[in-house]
Parts: sequence; C-alpha cells; structure tokens
Amino acid sequence: MPIKVPDHLPAKEKLKQENIFVMDESRAYRQDIRPLKIIILNLMPLKEKTETQLLRLLANSPLQIDVYLLHTNSYTSQNTPHDHLSTFYKTFEDVRSEKYDGLIITGAPIEKLDFEQVTYWEELTDIMEWSLTNVTSTLHLCWGALAGLYHHHGVSKQNLEEKIFGVFTHHTNESKAKLLSGFDEEFLVPHSRYADLDRNEITSVPGLEILSESKKAGVYIVTSKNGKQIYVTGHPEYDAFTLKEEYERDKNKGLQTKLPENYFPENDDSQCPRLRWRSHSNMLISNWLNYYVYQETPYILE
Repeated sequence: MPIKVPDHLPAKEKLKQENIFVMDESRAYRQDIRPLKIIILNLMPLKEKTETQLLRLLANSPLQIDVYLLHTNSYTSQNTPHDHLSTFYKTFEDVRSEKYDGLIITGAPIEKLDFEQVTYWEELTDIMEWSLTNVTSTLHLCWGALAGLYHHHGVSKQNLEEKIFGVFTHHTNESKAKLLSGFDEEFLVPHSRYADLDRNEITSVPGLEILSESKKAGVYIVTSKNGKQIYVTGHPEYDAFTLKEEYERDKNKGLQTKLPENYFPENDDSQCPRLRWRSHSNMLISNWLNYYVYQETPYILE
C-alpha cells in the first residue's frame, strides 16, 4: 500500500524512481479509508536524506499512511534549506493539540554530549511527554533511543572512546515478541554511534524488555511491555552508502575513524558496499506499524 506525502516533497520523486508507490494527496482523498497518521521528528542534520530513507521503509507496509514531518523550533538546522523546512515541516506548537497513530524520533550525531547540553533537550522532553498521551506508539532510533530510555526510564548512556561503526550480526532474545515476527534468528544491522547502554541497567528497570542484541554492538531493541515505546539503537533505515559517506566525512575531518566493520567487500573501501539489511529493516517497520500502531490505535483519534 502507498504512503501519502506532500505533493512536492523531493523524496517523492526519488522513491518513484525506485518503483515505490507514493500516492498524491488528491488521489488519497478519493479513497474511503482512514490512513494511519505517522509523524517523524527528524533530528538528523541532512533531513532530506533521512526523509527518503524512512519513507522508503514506511512505504513497504500494506497499510495506507499519512506522513507528517516535525523539526525542533529551539534549534535551526544548518544543513537543510529553510525553504524546505518551512514548506514541509511543522513545529511542536503546530501539532501540540493533535493526536497521531505513530511517532518516529530519529537519531542525531550528538552522542558525546550530555543530554542536558543538547540545545533542544527541553523541547524534546516536552515532545516525549506529549507522545505518552497523544501517540499510540513511538519508535526511537539510535540517539533517539538513548534519549528516550534516559528520559522515560532513567537509563544512562555510556560514552565510548571508539565508535561502534559498521554492520553487525544480531540475534533475537524473545522469538514470540510480535515486533520480531518473521525475523531470522540472526540478522544484520548498521550502527554508527559513540555511546552504548549498560545491559544490566536496562534489565533492572521494571517494564522494559530487551528483544535483540549483538555481541559486538550491544543492546539493539528494547521495548516497554505495553508497546508504547520502542527503542532501536541502530540505523535500520540506512541505505547502502550511508556508512561510506560517514566514513569519508570523518576522514576529511582528520578523525581517526576506523573502516566500518563488516561493510566494504574484503574490507576494501574502493569496493562498492552491498545492502544486506533491507529485509530485516522492512520487517521491523512493518511489524511496528501493524502490531503496535494499527492493531492498537482507535479508529477515531480524537
């Protein structure tokens, strides 16, 4: 089924070129169906790239989805044109009185900062509190997962000297969890972060459950037992070249970032990386949308 996005959003044409069904607003209005309302709080610096990555996954669901984009008002992005933000994005004040079926909070490349040092931390905590009453289920990605676990459950992040960077093998802990329906027992996920979580601290919190982890990349998927909060520490939305671009960016900055692990064929950065995590990523998003959003949300949100 399609996703409905604003008519002139740049990601729309790219997704159409990939043969992904994206519906025009005018066509969507003619269908007698209540689509899911999913809002994305995009904290990544290159917002247009992240939009495309997330919309690609949302479009793989059999459910019809209306997508809304949200950016912080307390911090102005330096890497996304103002016209793009003003045309396609809302601020929290615009949506505070609204209700949504699902919310996605993206990562942000600020793991080394204490949460309270983040410019938009107060606004983000307001949004996370709002989500408890105005959103059926929230999916937190990478830094967004670290922030959500800290705010909602007091789980602290552990800063790392060396970046967790590459494509890592993960295993499932709870095969009967609906979020893991259809998963292989082992699967690959990209990671790119300078912070980690203490597994023991998570297991000591009542109401949290670790569904998946990796020997090298640590805890991957954590859920609240009521399914309203899903925390994913990796980047299932990344496309084939995202880690390559981050590696080259770090090298150009003079950082001593190691080659992303298990990513380039034969560990040769002159070779083209292969996309090996798409099926898992699609399954994760589809399961979240179906079991934690669609099956739980009221037909009339208001």
